[in-house]
Amino acid sequence: MTESPQTTTEKRLTARGAKTRSRIVATAADLIRVRGIGGTTLDDVVAAGNVSKSQLYRHFEDKSALVRAVVDVAGERTIDEQREHLSRVKTFAGLRRWRDALIKNAALEQGRYGCTLGSLANEVSENDSRAREQLRDLFDTWTELFEGALQRLQDGGQIPPDADIRPLATGFVAAVQGGYLLAQTARDVEPMAAAIDMSIAHLRLLNERHAATS
Repeated sequence: MTESPQTTTEKRLTARGAKTRSRIVATAADLIRVRGIGGTTLDDVVAAGNVSKSQLYRHFEDKSALVRAVVDVAGERTIDEQREHLSRVKTFAGLRRWRDALIKNAALEQGRYGCTLGSLANEVSENDSRAREQLRDLFDTWTELFEGALQRLQDGGQIPPDADIRPLATGFVAAVQGGYLLAQTARDVEPMAAAIDMSIAHLRLLNERHAATS
């Protein structure tokens, strides 16, 4: 069946609208990463994204709605990156490679902007319960990725069979987030590296103690 000109036009406008929305969110994410939420206005997004205010308001009723969209996009990007790296961790050597990749990436800008999710959480947690819940779910997912990696270490006999994986995974997330904050403040990734190294050293110590008592 041949599509009517009206149907074809609606599809084209829908695709164009989706592209415009993606550009608005990507622009806002870039600005917020550098300036923070408080330092980024809708006018800034309009100017940097080369869109009109009417286009922006067609997709987002207010700044909070746009910030939530940024949380979704930034969260998906962060989780996808971590899933790619952590899914390969099966040994301490693999954990070290994950650590090195994370530190190397942070060092590209001397830790200047910290973790996108951590920065967003710091700004929205007290002001937007919906965004806070989005971020809570993202951190839960990140913790689960660590759980999977540590479970593989445990299954391989590299950490004790009675080690409680969940708090260990939570500790890694805390070390990463705290490390990002220290690196951002110092403009130096060494404190971040030290925080993560302490978490890895703790795992090794658990294994040594287990071996000594077995």
